[in-house]
Amino acid sequence: MTASSVGAEDRIERARKLCDDAMFAADPAALAAAERTLDTVEADHALARGRALHVRFLEERVEDPHELELFERAAELYRQLGDPRGEGEALFRVGSVHQVVRGDHDAAVPAFVRARELATQVGDRLTLSYVLRHLAFVEQAAGRTAEAVELMAESTRLRREIGFLPGVAANLVGLGYLTAEAGQPDRALSFIDEAATVAEVAGAHGILRWVDEARVNLRPA
Repeated sequence: MTASSVGAEDRIERARKLCDDAMFAADPAALAAAERTLDTVEADHALARGRALHVRFLEERVEDPHELELFERAAELYRQLGDPRGEGEALFRVGSVHQVVRGDHDAAVPAFVRARELATQVGDRLTLSYVLRHLAFVEQAAGRTAEAVELMAESTRLRREIGFLPGVAANLVGLGYLTAEAGQPDRALSFIDEAATVAEVAGAHGILRWVDEARVNLRPA
């Protein structure tokens, strides 16, 4: 959903012209159109800025309190704009702050559930794949490994369909850990081997580090 800088500039210029129309041409619809255009810019910017802060958290493991505020603002603006795709992605990000940044699975679930509904409604398979992956972590934390495997597998299927290879590799690592927890060490190592292959093809060097860690962590005693 994030807009390019050129797209944002185009929208801002359009809003400026609409404001001129409202002021000088007495166009009653122009001001509302300008506000809607600027709300779209603000929503896209909030979502993109929040994502940048989330990546920063993953690197430094220090929470920025603005991250959650940005995602919540984006979700509200997209809701007001009638953009379920944007709202779904923003709500997934709200849930990820609760789960990943704050370690609170219970607080994350309502946002994930609504994001799943919206992503399914609009056919947003990428966002849906993220939601299912993180719902798998919820199930894992609750000790429901079989349910976690099912959700992670469905997320992986969606990612294969849309060609999101780094995401496929990441999920295969997740499936490796989950199947190891389920007492299937050979299957777990098979997932890790496949993750390495997919990550190599995708040039996903960060995921290759996960693969190396998983091979150490899942090595038979």
